[in-house]
Amino acid sequence: MAETTREGTPEMQWISHGRRLVYGSDYVNVWLHDVEIPGVGHIEHHVLTMPRPSTTAVVTDDHGRFLLLWRHRFITDTWGWEVPAGWADPGEEPADAICREVEEETGWRPGSVQPMVEYDALAGISTMHFRSFHVTGCEYIGPPADRSEAERVEWIPEAEVVKLIAHGEVADGPSLTALSYYLGPYRLSRG
Repeated sequence: MAETTREGTPEMQWISHGRRLVYGSDYVNVWLHDVEIPGVGHIEHHVLTMPRPSTTAVVTDDHGRFLLLWRHRFITDTWGWEVPAGWADPGEEPADAICREVEEETGWRPGSVQPMVEYDALAGISTMHFRSFHVTGCEYIGPPADRSEAERVEWIPEAEVVKLIAHGEVADGPSLTALSYYLGPYRLSRG
């Protein structure tokens, strides 16, 4: 089996010869890059950049339950279970941002926040970078401050969460990634 490294061969590296902004906002920027692809030549390649870091949290309690949100996504016109998530404000640390988001979206104030995993959600077209955290020790402070985030907020037992994932009821990429990582590598690496 070949050894994997973070370095690639220069012969396979794409080179950008410039870019122009097609659309820009506080949420997303769309760039058109003049890219040279080895063996292919020059093409125009769309790139989405996100002005703010993205965060997600797997929130668990001492009873083996997960705090999830049942919500509608108008873009895909689907309902599904999701973990709390959001963007960090300018100058805000991602761990502080996810604490704020958990509280605003669920009405539960985080106790402990531990980094879990970082990943690039759409590396072929976007700079969208997620930082996922494991949140525990939550204290209920009242109904969610942001009522537009979810129809319901529920503590769901782990066995049920696994069934939801298996039946496609957790279809949101960041939620699916965070929950799957927590249920697998994160827990295995911690014994």
